[in-house]
Amino acid sequence: MGILDKIIPKKEKEVEKPKSSLDLPRKQEKTQTKLPETEKPSFILNNNKSKEENNKSILPLKDDKTSLDEKNKIEKTLNIKKELEKEKGIEKKSKKILEKKLETTNYKPIFQIKKDKKIIQLPEFNESQKEDFEFKYPLIEPYAYAKIKWDAKSHQLIYLVEEPELTKDEQDNLKKIETGMNQIISMSFIKTDREEKVIEYLEKNTIILIKELSLKVPDDSFLKLMYYIYRNFIGLNEIEPLMRDYFIEDIECNGSATPIYLVHRKYRNLKTNEKFNDNQILANFVEKLAQKSGSYVSFSNPTLDAALPDGSRVNATYTQDISSKGPTFTIRKFTKEPWSPVKLMHFGTVSPEILAYFWIAIEYGSNFIVIGGTGSGKTSFLNSVAFFIPPSSRVISIEDTREINLLHENWLPSVAREGVEFTSDGGKKRGEVSLFDLLKESFRQRPDFVIVGEIRGKEAFVLFQGASAGHPTASTMHAESVETMIRRLETEPINLSPALIQSLDLVAIMIQTKTDKGPARRLREINEIIRVNTNGSAETSTPFFREPNTDKFYFKKTSVVFEKIIKKHGVPREKIYNEFRTRTLLLLEMMKRNITGFEEVQNIITEYYHNPQAVLQRLGIGK
Repeated sequence: MGILDKIIPKKEKEVEKPKSSLDLPRKQEKTQTKLPETEKPSFILNNNKSKEENNKSILPLKDDKTSLDEKNKIEKTLNIKKELEKEKGIEKKSKKILEKKLETTNYKPIFQIKKDKKIIQLPEFNESQKEDFEFKYPLIEPYAYAKIKWDAKSHQLIYLVEEPELTKDEQDNLKKIETGMNQIISMSFIKTDREEKVIEYLEKNTIILIKELSLKVPDDSFLKLMYYIYRNFIGLNEIEPLMRDYFIEDIECNGSATPIYLVHRKYRNLKTNEKFNDNQILANFVEKLAQKSGSYVSFSNPTLDAALPDGSRVNATYTQDISSKGPTFTIRKFTKEPWSPVKLMHFGTVSPEILAYFWIAIEYGSNFIVIGGTGSGKTSFLNSVAFFIPPSSRVISIEDTREINLLHENWLPSVAREGVEFTSDGGKKRGEVSLFDLLKESFRQRPDFVIVGEIRGKEAFVLFQGASAGHPTASTMHAESVETMIRRLETEPINLSPALIQSLDLVAIMIQTKTDKGPARRLREINEIIRVNTNGSAETSTPFFREPNTDKFYFKKTSVVFEKIIKKHGVPREKIYNEFRTRTLLLLEMMKRNITGFEEVQNIITEYYHNPQAVLQRLGIGK
């Protein structure tokens, strides 16, 4: 028994099946097909009337003075309607037969994907041996693989996606199956989180369509076809293998007929062998990105800024009017589990002393902002230090695209909403809910901590007003230094006064840099705000900084933020600095024991708030 005989019982084959609408020619034989009651043709005006009465109300009588041409025209229209309704009825019957076949029990899909989630170790790239560099690892095993190798022609590392090759006949079969699949599958079912069930559903439908369309598909090519059906219906078509690569941070398409580029965690910018050859295909793909993210694009609204179901951020353009190479897209991927503070230590982004410092600052309600360039790790760092928010605190996060991910029960995540194209008198889109609107409302909800994903406009005024009123706040901003940050805050469109900026307690500066091990993200320094002068200059203290030559962090042993906590909360100086040392040792011990998991780290931090002695004793730390 072959693959295609596994789900269709023999007696189903013996029954004469009505032809699928896919097989029907435009003109059908003059056989009467009884339509379901819910599908009565639109030209039947009244079910209670007799056939003759209905005809009388539609067709002119012989005695009428209507011309023969008009009669023929009306009769022709009715015949077309009948043909369409007949075809619709046959298609509906065919679908019912397909549904019965899908009820086959105890069916295990032949098409399987390995789910080994182990993170592999990638080799170092050595310039002196670059011609010999080649490494291959699985993406969608056993069908799609990534091969990274040195390309002597372009003198650079390239990223090749290897997928099953299809013959001409297999390509034709795939097109026919996909056409039929679009007519019979339920797209809402495809959106389910249970991938095994979706694969089973797709495979059964594929086998049925192969039988219905009388396609010749050998067993060895069936799995190849299933891979592409799975990739195109569940995944994101050509870039689905890239989306499955743990090491990819960004996927960048600059238009049609140009290679897709990506940003790799290990090897940084790489050219791929993937591309969209046609503007229309690429425009259709951008539409799919919009649908997957619950948004829309159109010629009147040709830009997209949204989040995919897996949390990845997508920015796209739809028309050639605003991007001369055609539609474009950039996808910034995020890990399913955010990096814990200990994981940041593991990668060398920060030191345990820096994290212990933030732990104390956050516990006592200090206001801070994380600044840096694009892709420097601002949001990742903000999300990591948010682990230190006391477990009982009410946290409200506000973002334009969801990126913050906390394991905190008393957390209210808010996301801004784009309005429709028609604007009201104030120039605001109807139905729009901006960061500014959400931030205003958040301070009426008694928050203990407010996180704004990124400030870039008038929402900064509300955030700093809240900070000056005693609400602990945190955010990110694009700036390279404290001076440039203050200039951005004091000029349009934000326009803050120096007195409001002074409510900020500390600024963390993130950078992208190069180390002996390759490209890396690092915290460059922490600046504590002492005073902001009316001329825009600031007096700051730097308790932590990184030495670029050695890639090590240094601490000055004195902190303005700690002194503020001592003065404001009446905490003894000795207690603050003892806690700083104890928490440093705790974080260091967690790294030594390889406790880096999202939930593991959060549970230990939460337990420390309730019973620090038990945690220290369990990890063998003397207080």
